[in-house]
Order: sequence, then structure tokens, then C-alpha cells
Amino acid sequence: MRCYWKRSVMVVGFFLFVCLFMFLFMNDEEGSILEEEEKRLAKEIAVQQLYSERNVQNFRELINFSAPINVTYQYLAGFPLLKKKYLTVGLSSVKRKRGNYLFETLKSIFDQSTNEELTEMVVVVHLADFDMTWNAQIVQQVSRKFAHHIIAGHLVIIHAPQMYYPSLKGLKRNYNDPADRVTFRSKQNVDYAFLLNFCANLSEYYLMLEDDVQCARSFLTAIKKVLASKEGSYWVTLEFSKLGYIGKLYHSTDLPRLAHFLLMFYQEMPCDWLLIHFRGLLTQKDVIRFKPSLFQHIGYYSSFRGTENRLKDDDFEEDFFDIPDNPPATIYTSLKVFENYDPSKAYSNGDAYFWGKSPSTGDYFSIVFMKPMNVTRIHVVTGSEDRHNDILHSGILEVGKNPKITQKGKDCSDYVKLNEFQKGLFDKKDINTIIDFSVDCVRISITNSQKDWLIIRSISIWVKHNNPL
Repeated sequence: MRCYWKRSVMVVGFFLFVCLFMFLFMNDEEGSILEEEEKRLAKEIAVQQLYSERNVQNFRELINFSAPINVTYQYLAGFPLLKKKYLTVGLSSVKRKRGNYLFETLKSIFDQSTNEELTEMVVVVHLADFDMTWNAQIVQQVSRKFAHHIIAGHLVIIHAPQMYYPSLKGLKRNYNDPADRVTFRSKQNVDYAFLLNFCANLSEYYLMLEDDVQCARSFLTAIKKVLASKEGSYWVTLEFSKLGYIGKLYHSTDLPRLAHFLLMFYQEMPCDWLLIHFRGLLTQKDVIRFKPSLFQHIGYYSSFRGTENRLKDDDFEEDFFDIPDNPPATIYTSLKVFENYDPSKAYSNGDAYFWGKSPSTGDYFSIVFMKPMNVTRIHVVTGSEDRHNDILHSGILEVGKNPKITQKGKDCSDYVKLNEFQKGLFDKKDINTIIDFSVDCVRISITNSQKDWLIIRSISIWVKHNNPL
């Protein structure tokens, strides 16, 4: 009985201590930790609502959804396409309290593209403001600055009338956001949904930008290189910028269901959060992002309230064009893989990497192409900024021909050594002038055992094309 009483006193005392702590905590001037916790809890609640039993059937129907949303669009400039393109570049724009970057964005898109690239794409601008006077002014200015692109069918400006929008009043106050913030992000979700819906049948692929973006030179050719390297693999979203809704690439066949998804949950959370859930619902678990980034955020003032927005993508390189080809291939390794640091991640040119346990003499990491390639350059980086010792201390790189099926998978029967790794790095150019055969295999061979584990951060391979992309 005495022990029970002591435990009771301890429990009550602990409870009072927690109450006192919470009182002091909540009266802190900044209250930043509490705000962050509230936001985290609010996000969890919203996610639970998103995945509630009520929505399970909606999700199932969404997977097979291909019908467009019934909207009659106004063509403010340009005309319907006569021929399907390779890429549609879409952006939505509304009136800002401070600044307007739409013209700079359009100029960057067109200036950074060659005439050949422009013939393969169309830019669609959704002027989503309900102020038709402002829309008319913007159309007049855009038409004056980019008349030849409109005439050539490179630029189309549309508007979805307000009558098609769901209610923007009495919205859910998720994340404790102020009412005007909730209205802004909810309308933005609908703006994007209507834009995606319009673009669904215009091209093979769709690229989402925002209206305050700078583009890298020949971004379309760079994207085509990446798509060629992803041939035969499954993906829902490829990311060419780490910021917001910038540089996100989709199959156009996925646009109807994405449009319905944004419209279905327009008031739940911001669009960049919804996109993560959409990608997961279509079973792409990991982010697939490529570096360097092809798009940079340039807007100094936010489209919401005109507040300052200094976000920058530090991976952006405007003039970087030497993106590796990394042809489709199968990867084999004898190394023991740590957790989910799969071999394919070393070959992805993204943020992820391969991480294997201590390699031994004779271990290998092989890339076997789907078809022979005229390889011109190979660049391999091992180790990382955080783990300097996890480099390849002793190894060589070889290229091979005459692939055959073995017990361990596919491999080449004949190899030629190109060079040794130096301080964990390998870089060899003009390979096609050194060897006299098309390459079927690229192999990293470990020549001495090491205690340190091995990180292969990136494997970049360039090939010579008979016909330019």
C-alpha cells in the first residue's frame, strides 16, 4: 500500500512538472518548437485524412482514371495544336502584389532552347487570376514580346473560368494556417489541376514549371538524355530541381489522374506535399532527382502576400550541358549491399549512391548494357563528403565485349583494362579512340581488400550517337 502511495505521488508530481514545463514552454516568446510540433501533428492528421478508409475506394478508382475534367477553356493567345509534341512545358500565373517574373521565365525558356528543340515542345501558360482585366493586360504584353512563338505554335495562353472552380470559402484550416494562406494554396491546387487537365493530350511528356524560373541551356536535350537512360524502368515523377513545383516531369498519360487527385484534395495541403503522396500511390517510393538542376527559382517576391522569398537551388548550373548518357543497363555486383543503398543508385546521376561492405580482392561492380555502345568517356566518383575513407583504395576499370550468361548473371568474356583508380576517382576521355570495339560491359574490379566500406557515389558514361538527340 505504501509503495502504491509513493508511486501515486511520483505520478502526480511528474504530471505537475509536465504541466509547469508546458506552461513555461507555451509562454516562450518565440514558441517556435511548439509551432513546429503543431505543424507536424497537423500534417499527420491531414495525411491520415488523405489515407482514410473513406478515400481508399477513391484511390483505387484514381489509378485507372483517364477521363478529363469537364472544363471549357478560353484561348487567350495561340491556337489548338495540329500535331502532338514531345514535351509540354506548363506553368500557371496569377497577379502578384509585388513583382512579375512571367516574361523573364518565358524569355529564358525560349532563349535557352535551340530552334530544333522548340519544334519539339509547346509552352502552355494558364493565367489563373479571376481578374480578367489583368489577364488581358498580360496577354497583350506577352503577345507583343513573343508574337513569333505564338504564331509558330510554341506558346499557348489559356484561362479556366471561375465558374468551374470549387468553393474557396469555409476551407479546412489544416496546419493552423491563416485563412488567406489556406485560400491561396487551395486555389493554386485547382489552378494546377486545370492546367494539367488541358495539357494531357498535347505531348508525350509534361514538365511543370513555376512562373518565376530560369532555365539551363538546352534543358530539353538534357531531359531527353535522362529519359533515354531510364528506358525500360518504371517512374512516375522525375525531378530536375529540388524546389517547389519546379522541374517535375511526368508521362502525359498520368496527367488526368494527377489533375483529379489535386482537385480531389485541393484543400488538404500544399501541392508539393500532395505530389509526394501521388507519386507514392503510383508505387514510386523514392525521389528520382537529377543533378545538376536544370531550373532555378528567380522570384524575389512570393506570389502569396508579396513576401520575400530567397529560395535558391544550389545545384543549378545554367550552362552545364555535359550530362552523361548512362545507357539502359543491368547492374551486377559481388559486394554485400548495405541496407537499401542499391547498386542501381550509383548509376542514376541523382542524389542517391551505392554503399557496400568492406570489399575483398576479386570483388566487382559490373554494368552490362542492353546493347553495344560506342563509349567515349567514363567518370566514376567513390566516397562522400561525410565518409572520406569509404573510397575505392585499390581498383581498376575495364570495358568488355562478347556478353554471355553466367551463373552470376550476364557478363562479358573479354575485357580490356583502361586504367587504375586514383584516390577513389576514375576519369577517362576519348575511349572510342583507344579501343576498337563497341562496349557491352563496364566493370570496376577490386584489386586489394580494404577494411573501409565502399561508396560509389556516381558512375557517368558518355556515348557517341550516330544521330543527335
